[in-house]
Amino acid sequence: MPENSYTGESYDVTSRGVNDQGNSYDHRVSESGEHSYHYSNNDGSYYYQNSDGSRYYNSGDGYSRYTTSEGYTSEKYGGK
Repeated sequence: MPENSYTGESYDVTSRGVNDQGNSYDHRVSESGEHSYHYSNNDGSYYYQNSDGSRYYNSGDGYSRYTTSEGYTSEKYGGK
């Protein structure tokens, strides 16, 4: 079972595909039953959208942003 690098929790991929922009995505269900979508974009960035409304974005070149389900955002520069 693969592991989420952000939470450390294992997950199953239940479906996958490619969207209209040519970016790949998959639907994941974690050990605790949480659902999320993971998008891998052509530009090297990736994005998680979780069932609780939180989101995580990583540019692939040093910038990341996490937004909580309440709408609070934290950003990090300079690290992958």
